[in-house]
Amino acid sequence: MKTFEYKEKKDTRSGFGAGLFELGKKNENIVALCADLTGSLKMNEFADEFADRFYQCGIAEANMMGVAAGLTIGGKIPFAGTFANFATGRVYDQIRQSIAYSEKNVKICASHAGLTLGEDGATHQIMEDIGLMKMLPGMVVINPCDYNQTKAATIAIAEHEGPVYLRFGRPKVPNFTPEDQKFEIGKALLLTKGTDVTIAATGHLVWKSIEAAEKLEEKGISVELINIHTIKPLDQETILNSVSKTKAIVTAEEHLLNGGLGDSIAQLLSRKMPTPIEMVAVDDKFGESGKPGELLTKYGIDTNNIVSAVENVLKRK
Repeated sequence: MKTFEYKEKKDTRSGFGAGLFELGKKNENIVALCADLTGSLKMNEFADEFADRFYQCGIAEANMMGVAAGLTIGGKIPFAGTFANFATGRVYDQIRQSIAYSEKNVKICASHAGLTLGEDGATHQIMEDIGLMKMLPGMVVINPCDYNQTKAATIAIAEHEGPVYLRFGRPKVPNFTPEDQKFEIGKALLLTKGTDVTIAATGHLVWKSIEAAEKLEEKGISVELINIHTIKPLDQETILNSVSKTKAIVTAEEHLLNGGLGDSIAQLLSRKMPTPIEMVAVDDKFGESGKPGELLTKYGIDTNNIVSAVENVLKRK
């Protein structure tokens, strides 16, 4: 199995901030909006350097989405940032009506997603956001795995015409993807080739899946690992090519079981290639306060859970 190494751990929200600042230098049509969380979303550098293109909307997320939609009419490309819970659940009507239905070129940038928000607890740890956003017609949904990939994704979505939901997080995680990578929306990345089982992972669970694959390799199980950074549109070809060889798949995500990546892949396989599948995701629960790593373990979405899911799915081949 290919060995993955990293020099440091970095938070994906900082990757967003770095990508946004780079965009600001290149394109004067890039504007940024924030709902009183500039520091938390690492938007400070953009706000300081391009003050005339930064809009502090305050704790008024619904208004922020409306303003962002309006800015597109004048040819601007707005990046609207806040916590994932407030970027989706609190403002779903505005996103549906003013952005998705109206096909506005708004980039919804959502930080602090999932359980790894940690101590802020259940009221902030949204785990249903991917499901909410992927159900909206025309909405692209992206969930990168590390700092470098988040930076690349932020830059790439500016070139996409239409609404995008970009999801990232708070904790520092291994930064292992190439700094100079080209991010292609809708194109999954094959990280390792294998013959026994496919693991399709997204976001923070990509690194956990790498750890799981290493443990499984020690047990003589050959893993084909796919980094699904774009949940919608889903890279059907890469997934189907992989499971046609391995005949079994495990999905891994920091999201609810209902409505997430596993849900999308299960739908795909049921239509085109029925295959044994196990899903590592949170099963119909809200989160709670705690340290990120401990929460991943308690809610059944850590490295060992992925290993167990692979062992279970292999029994069903």
